[in-house]
Amino acid sequence: MTPESPCLGYGLGLRSHYYEAILARRPAVDWFEIVSENYLVDGGKALYYLDAIGEHYPLVMHGVSLSIGGPHALDQDYLQRLKQLAQRVQPAWISDHLCWSRGNAHQLHDLLPLPYSEESLQHVAARVRQVQDVLERPLVLENVSSYLRTTCDEFSEWEFLARLSELSGCELLLDVNNVYVSARNHGFDPWQFISALPAQRVRQIHLAGHTDYGNYVIDTHDHPISDPVWALYQRTLEWLGPVATMIERDDHFPPFEELLAELCKARALGQSTLQRSARCA
Repeated sequence: MTPESPCLGYGLGLRSHYYEAILARRPAVDWFEIVSENYLVDGGKALYYLDAIGEHYPLVMHGVSLSIGGPHALDQDYLQRLKQLAQRVQPAWISDHLCWSRGNAHQLHDLLPLPYSEESLQHVAARVRQVQDVLERPLVLENVSSYLRTTCDEFSEWEFLARLSELSGCELLLDVNNVYVSARNHGFDPWQFISALPAQRVRQIHLAGHTDYGNYVIDTHDHPISDPVWALYQRTLEWLGPVATMIERDDHFPPFEELLAELCKARALGQSTLQRSARCA
């Protein structure tokens, strides 16, 4: 976490399933992360709830269709609408994914991994700088879960992320669950991934659940956070110190109380880990 970006604490993904409960109960959530594309509209209920919740909680914007690594030209209309939404929301930061998700004309609605090559690195770094020029702030990029590799890889994913941050000035959203999922699928040590990132560039952490099929794991955001991911998160905080942490849930939505209990677990684990680390310093 950079000195100029104080930790927001512990947050949740803002989902329409919980709009009414949030406004009625004002739960002990430090901040909410919105999916930017859900609010790139001129009016309606989504913006009503966004404005109402934003009066009481800090917000962060998280996109799913920037396609920062794609071969096509960046969508300038999308970037301008994203900037307009940021002016409305005043987010603490804006994030998206290190991936490609669009062909020349169509959104594929998936977060597809990149080749980790020098050519790809230079391509993505130039596009990140373009986005940052439009948004007038650093872009925060998330590691995706992956299920395949390319034969032209010259770097590991973590080496690529570190180099990209250095070249472009972008910051990083560390999805601990995605690291675990990819590590299981590709057979690497998840701690090797996390500990190789530039700690000062990690702005945010994601936690989520996955579906374990034994021989492979899918990032589904429809289960509680697993014990191995909790353990990896704890080790990550011991190394990073305080970083804004947020829980994603996108399907099989539990009662709001269960999601809040999971957030309380993240908060308690984070606080105890940081207190223990401070005593050992």
